Amino acid sequence: MRLPVNQPVKILLRSKDVLHNFAVPEFRVKMDMVPGMVTFMWLTPTRTGQFDMLCEELCGIAHFAMRGKVTVTEQAEFDSWLSQQVTFAESQAMLRGNPASGQALYTSCGACHGQQGEGNAALNAPRLAGINAWYFKQTIDKFKNGLRGIHEDDIYGRQMAPLAAILANDAMIYNVAAYLESLANEPAETTITGNIENGRRLYTTCGTCHGDQGEGIWSVAAPRLTGLNDWYLVRQLQHFKDGIRGSHPLDLPGRQMRLLSITLTDDQAINDVVAYINSLSVEE
Repeated sequence: MRLPVNQPVKILLRSKDVLHNFAVPEFRVKMDMVPGMVTFMWLTPTRTGQFDMLCEELCGIAHFAMRGKVTVTEQAEFDSWLSQQVTFAESQAMLRGNPASGQALYTSCGACHGQQGEGNAALNAPRLAGINAWYFKQTIDKFKNGLRGIHEDDIYGRQMAPLAAILANDAMIYNVAAYLESLANEPAETTITGNIENGRRLYTTCGTCHGDQGEGIWSVAAPRLTGLNDWYLVRQLQHFKDGIRGSHPLDLPGRQMRLLSITLTDDQAINDVVAYINSLSVEE
Protein backbone atom coordinates (compact mmCIF):
# COMPACT_ATOMS: atom_id res chain seq x y z
CA MET A 1 0.00 0.00 0.00
CA ARG A 2 1.21 3.51 -0.81
CA LEU A 3 -0.16 6.66 0.81
CA PRO A 4 0.67 10.39 0.61
CA VAL A 5 1.79 12.05 3.82
CA ASN A 6 -0.52 14.48 5.66
CA GLN A 7 -3.58 13.44 3.64
CA PRO A 8 -6.67 11.85 5.25
CA VAL A 9 -7.31 8.36 3.91
CA LYS A 10 -10.34 6.07 4.14
CA ILE A 11 -9.36 2.40 3.84
CA LEU A 12 -12.07 -0.06 2.77
CA LEU A 13 -11.54 -3.61 4.03
CA ARG A 14 -12.97 -6.86 2.65
CA SER A 15 -12.31 -10.54 3.26
CA LYS A 16 -13.14 -13.34 0.83
CA ASP A 17 -12.59 -16.30 3.16
CA VAL A 18 -12.36 -15.95 6.95
CA LEU A 19 -12.08 -13.31 9.67
CA HIS A 20 -8.88 -11.26 9.41
CA ASN A 21 -7.70 -8.13 11.22
CA PHE A 22 -5.93 -5.37 9.29
CA ALA A 23 -3.33 -3.62 11.43
CA VAL A 24 -0.46 -1.18 11.02
CA PRO A 25 1.12 -1.02 14.50
CA GLU A 26 3.02 2.21 13.85
CA PHE A 27 -0.25 3.89 12.84
CA ARG A 28 -1.97 2.68 16.04
CA VAL A 29 -4.90 1.37 13.99
CA LYS A 30 -6.53 -2.02 13.46
CA MET A 31 -9.88 -3.21 12.12
CA ASP A 32 -11.56 -6.57 11.59
CA MET A 33 -12.13 -7.79 8.03
CA VAL A 34 -15.35 -9.79 7.93
CA PRO A 35 -16.56 -11.97 5.02
CA GLY A 36 -19.75 -10.60 3.49
CA MET A 37 -19.32 -7.01 4.61
CA VAL A 38 -17.09 -3.96 4.11
CA THR A 39 -15.42 -2.41 7.15
CA PHE A 40 -13.32 0.72 7.08
CA MET A 41 -10.95 3.01 8.95
CA TRP A 42 -9.94 6.66 8.71
CA LEU A 43 -6.37 7.84 9.28
CA THR A 44 -3.90 10.56 8.32
CA PRO A 45 -0.23 9.51 7.96
CA THR A 46 1.94 12.21 9.54
CA ARG A 47 5.44 11.10 8.53
CA THR A 48 7.09 9.38 5.60
CA GLY A 49 8.62 5.93 5.75
CA GLN A 50 7.83 2.24 5.34
CA PHE A 51 5.70 0.49 7.95
CA ASP A 52 4.66 -3.11 8.64
CA MET A 53 1.15 -4.17 7.62
CA LEU A 54 -0.09 -7.26 9.48
CA CYS A 55 -3.06 -9.53 10.07
CA GLU A 56 -3.67 -9.64 13.83
CA GLU A 57 -6.33 -12.36 13.78
CA LEU A 58 -5.36 -16.04 13.85
CA CYS A 59 -6.88 -16.83 10.45
CA GLY A 60 -5.38 -20.17 9.40
CA ILE A 61 -2.15 -22.06 8.75
CA ALA A 62 -0.77 -19.24 6.56
CA HIS A 63 -1.53 -16.52 9.13
CA PHE A 64 2.17 -15.82 9.62
CA ALA A 65 2.53 -15.01 5.90
CA MET A 66 -0.16 -12.32 5.87
CA ARG A 67 2.06 -9.30 5.96
CA GLY A 68 3.01 -6.42 3.75
CA LYS A 69 4.30 -2.86 3.77
CA VAL A 70 2.72 0.58 3.82
CA THR A 71 4.92 3.18 2.14
CA VAL A 72 4.19 6.82 2.98
CA THR A 73 5.76 9.41 0.68
CA GLU A 74 5.56 13.09 -0.12
CA GLN A 75 2.65 14.02 -2.39
CA ALA A 76 4.82 14.58 -5.48
CA GLU A 77 6.46 11.16 -5.15
CA PHE A 78 3.05 9.55 -4.57
CA ASP A 79 1.61 11.25 -7.67
CA SER A 80 4.58 10.08 -9.75
CA TRP A 81 4.09 6.49 -8.53
CA LEU A 82 0.33 6.64 -9.12
CA SER A 83 0.77 7.83 -12.70
CA GLN A 84 2.75 4.66 -13.48
CA GLN A 85 0.08 2.24 -12.23
CA VAL A 86 -2.17 0.35 -14.61
CA THR A 87 -5.88 1.04 -14.09
CA PHE A 88 -8.46 -1.72 -14.42
CA ALA A 89 -9.72 -0.18 -17.68
CA GLU A 90 -6.18 -0.09 -19.06
CA SER A 91 -5.61 -3.71 -18.05
CA GLN A 92 -8.65 -4.72 -20.11
CA ALA A 93 -7.31 -2.82 -23.10
CA MET A 94 -3.79 -4.24 -22.98
CA LEU A 95 -2.05 -4.91 -26.24
CA ARG A 96 -3.36 -8.05 -27.91
CA GLY A 97 -0.55 -9.92 -29.60
CA ASN A 98 -0.41 -11.42 -33.07
CA PRO A 99 -0.14 -15.24 -32.87
CA ALA A 100 1.41 -15.50 -36.35
CA SER A 101 4.17 -13.06 -35.48
CA GLY A 102 4.56 -14.74 -32.12
CA GLN A 103 5.06 -18.13 -33.73
CA ALA A 104 8.05 -16.82 -35.66
CA LEU A 105 9.54 -15.20 -32.54
CA TYR A 106 8.96 -18.36 -30.53
CA THR A 107 11.21 -20.52 -32.74
CA SER A 108 14.29 -20.06 -30.54
CA CYS A 109 12.23 -20.67 -27.36
CA GLY A 110 10.90 -23.88 -28.87
CA ALA A 111 14.39 -25.38 -28.98
CA CYS A 112 13.97 -26.09 -25.26
CA HIS A 113 10.24 -25.68 -24.54
CA GLY A 114 9.07 -27.57 -27.65
CA GLN A 115 7.62 -26.05 -30.82
CA GLN A 116 4.11 -26.68 -29.49
CA GLY A 117 5.03 -25.41 -26.03
CA GLU A 118 4.79 -28.93 -24.65
CA GLY A 119 7.85 -28.64 -22.41
CA ASN A 120 10.91 -30.87 -22.18
CA ALA A 121 11.83 -32.51 -18.87
CA ALA A 122 15.26 -33.54 -20.20
CA LEU A 123 16.12 -29.85 -20.68
CA ASN A 124 14.24 -28.73 -17.56
CA ALA A 125 12.06 -26.53 -19.77
CA PRO A 126 8.44 -26.32 -18.52
CA ARG A 127 5.28 -26.49 -20.59
CA LEU A 128 4.17 -23.08 -21.94
CA ALA A 129 1.12 -24.00 -24.02
CA GLY A 130 -1.94 -22.16 -22.75
CA ILE A 131 -0.01 -19.92 -20.35
CA ASN A 132 -1.81 -16.71 -19.32
CA ALA A 133 -0.52 -13.81 -21.43
CA TRP A 134 -0.27 -11.51 -18.39
CA TYR A 135 1.78 -14.07 -16.47
CA PHE A 136 4.06 -14.74 -19.42
CA LYS A 137 4.81 -11.02 -19.67
CA GLN A 138 5.29 -10.74 -15.91
CA THR A 139 7.75 -13.64 -15.96
CA ILE A 140 9.76 -12.36 -18.93
CA ASP A 141 9.95 -8.91 -17.32
CA LYS A 142 11.27 -10.44 -14.09
CA PHE A 143 14.01 -12.27 -15.95
CA LYS A 144 14.90 -9.13 -17.92
CA ASN A 145 14.92 -6.86 -14.87
CA GLY A 146 16.95 -9.12 -12.58
CA LEU A 147 14.11 -10.12 -10.25
CA ARG A 148 14.42 -13.77 -11.21
CA GLY A 149 17.20 -16.03 -12.44
CA ILE A 150 19.99 -14.42 -10.42
CA HIS A 151 20.40 -16.83 -7.49
CA GLU A 152 23.59 -18.86 -7.80
CA ASP A 153 21.68 -22.10 -7.19
CA ASP A 154 18.98 -21.34 -9.77
CA ILE A 155 20.80 -23.13 -12.59
CA TYR A 156 17.92 -23.12 -15.07
CA GLY A 157 16.76 -19.63 -14.17
CA ARG A 158 20.26 -18.29 -14.85
CA GLN A 159 20.11 -19.93 -18.29
CA MET A 160 16.73 -18.35 -18.98
CA ALA A 161 17.62 -14.79 -17.91
CA PRO A 162 19.78 -13.85 -20.92
CA LEU A 163 17.42 -15.62 -23.33
CA ALA A 164 14.50 -13.46 -22.14
CA ALA A 165 16.31 -10.44 -23.63
CA ILE A 166 15.48 -11.81 -27.11
CA LEU A 167 11.98 -10.41 -26.57
CA ALA A 168 13.17 -6.82 -26.61
CA ASN A 169 9.86 -4.98 -26.22
CA ASP A 170 6.28 -5.42 -25.05
CA ALA A 171 4.92 -6.01 -28.55
CA MET A 172 7.24 -8.99 -29.05
CA ILE A 173 6.33 -10.40 -25.62
CA TYR A 174 2.59 -10.12 -26.29
CA ASN A 175 2.96 -11.67 -29.74
CA VAL A 176 4.66 -14.75 -28.28
CA ALA A 177 2.10 -14.84 -25.47
CA ALA A 178 -0.73 -14.80 -28.02
CA TYR A 179 0.84 -17.74 -29.85
CA LEU A 180 1.24 -19.72 -26.62
CA GLU A 181 -2.36 -18.99 -25.61
CA SER A 182 -3.50 -20.35 -28.97
CA LEU A 183 -1.85 -23.74 -28.42
CA ALA A 184 -3.80 -26.69 -27.09
CA ASN A 185 -3.62 -26.84 -23.31
CA GLU A 186 -3.97 -30.56 -22.76
CA PRO A 187 -2.94 -31.95 -19.38
CA ALA A 188 0.79 -32.60 -19.10
CA GLU A 189 2.02 -36.10 -18.44
CA THR A 190 1.69 -37.09 -14.79
CA THR A 191 5.00 -37.96 -13.13
CA ILE A 192 4.31 -37.15 -9.46
CA THR A 193 2.24 -39.30 -7.16
CA GLY A 194 0.97 -38.44 -3.70
CA ASN A 195 -1.95 -38.50 -1.32
CA ILE A 196 -4.62 -36.54 -3.19
CA GLU A 197 -6.90 -36.14 -0.17
CA ASN A 198 -4.09 -34.67 1.89
CA GLY A 199 -3.18 -32.51 -1.09
CA ARG A 200 -6.76 -31.24 -1.27
CA ARG A 201 -6.52 -30.13 2.36
CA LEU A 202 -3.17 -28.43 1.82
CA TYR A 203 -4.36 -26.73 -1.38
CA THR A 204 -7.10 -24.84 0.50
CA THR A 205 -4.64 -22.06 1.26
CA CYS A 206 -3.16 -22.12 -2.27
CA GLY A 207 -6.62 -21.91 -3.84
CA THR A 208 -7.32 -18.55 -2.21
CA CYS A 209 -4.98 -16.95 -4.77
CA HIS A 210 -4.65 -19.56 -7.52
CA GLY A 211 -8.36 -20.43 -7.69
CA ASP A 212 -10.31 -23.49 -6.60
CA GLN A 213 -9.52 -25.21 -9.90
CA GLY A 214 -6.01 -23.80 -10.21
CA GLU A 215 -7.18 -21.45 -12.96
CA GLY A 216 -5.10 -18.51 -11.76
CA ILE A 217 -6.26 -15.05 -10.67
CA TRP A 218 -4.79 -11.96 -12.37
CA SER A 219 -5.69 -9.50 -9.61
CA VAL A 220 -3.40 -11.22 -7.09
CA ALA A 221 -0.67 -12.12 -9.63
CA ALA A 222 -1.32 -15.85 -9.09
CA PRO A 223 -0.70 -17.90 -12.26
CA ARG A 224 -2.66 -20.82 -13.60
CA LEU A 225 -1.46 -24.16 -12.21
CA THR A 226 -3.57 -26.72 -14.08
CA GLY A 227 -1.96 -28.18 -17.16
CA LEU A 228 1.59 -27.43 -16.01
CA ASN A 229 4.30 -30.06 -15.71
CA ASP A 230 4.04 -31.51 -12.21
CA TRP A 231 7.82 -31.94 -11.94
CA TYR A 232 8.16 -28.21 -12.62
CA LEU A 233 5.65 -27.33 -9.89
CA VAL A 234 7.57 -29.49 -7.41
CA ARG A 235 10.86 -27.82 -8.29
CA GLN A 236 9.44 -24.31 -7.99
CA LEU A 237 7.89 -25.04 -4.59
CA GLN A 238 11.24 -26.39 -3.42
CA HIS A 239 12.98 -23.30 -4.80
CA PHE A 240 10.60 -21.01 -2.94
CA LYS A 241 11.17 -22.93 0.31
CA ASP A 242 14.95 -22.81 -0.14
CA GLY A 243 15.00 -19.09 -0.98
CA ILE A 244 16.27 -19.73 -4.50
CA ARG A 245 13.18 -18.05 -5.87
CA GLY A 246 11.20 -15.17 -4.37
CA SER A 247 14.12 -13.55 -2.54
CA HIS A 248 14.40 -10.32 -4.53
CA PRO A 249 12.96 -7.40 -2.48
CA LEU A 250 11.02 -6.10 -5.51
CA ASP A 251 9.44 -9.47 -6.33
CA LEU A 252 6.45 -8.98 -4.03
CA PRO A 253 4.35 -11.94 -5.30
CA GLY A 254 7.46 -14.12 -5.11
CA ARG A 255 8.19 -13.04 -1.54
CA GLN A 256 4.61 -13.82 -0.54
CA MET A 257 4.84 -17.22 -2.23
CA ARG A 258 8.08 -17.94 -0.44
CA LEU A 259 6.40 -17.42 2.93
CA LEU A 260 3.40 -19.55 1.96
CA SER A 261 5.57 -22.41 0.66
CA ILE A 262 6.80 -22.98 4.21
CA THR A 263 3.36 -24.40 5.07
CA LEU A 264 4.38 -27.43 2.97
CA THR A 265 6.63 -28.87 5.63
CA ASP A 266 8.36 -31.65 3.68
CA ASP A 267 8.79 -33.23 0.24
CA GLN A 268 5.77 -35.50 0.79
CA ALA A 269 3.52 -32.50 1.42
CA ILE A 270 4.77 -30.91 -1.81
CA ASN A 271 4.09 -34.12 -3.74
CA ASP A 272 0.62 -34.40 -2.18
CA VAL A 273 -0.46 -30.88 -3.16
CA VAL A 274 0.96 -31.30 -6.69
CA ALA A 275 -0.83 -34.64 -7.03
CA TYR A 276 -4.06 -32.84 -6.14
CA ILE A 277 -3.36 -30.12 -8.73
CA ASN A 278 -2.91 -32.93 -11.27
CA SER A 279 -6.48 -34.03 -10.50
CA LEU A 280 -7.98 -30.62 -11.31
CA SER A 281 -9.62 -29.76 -14.62
CA VAL A 282 -7.63 -27.70 -17.13
CA GLU A 283 -10.83 -25.94 -18.17
CA GLU A 284 -11.26 -22.37 -16.85
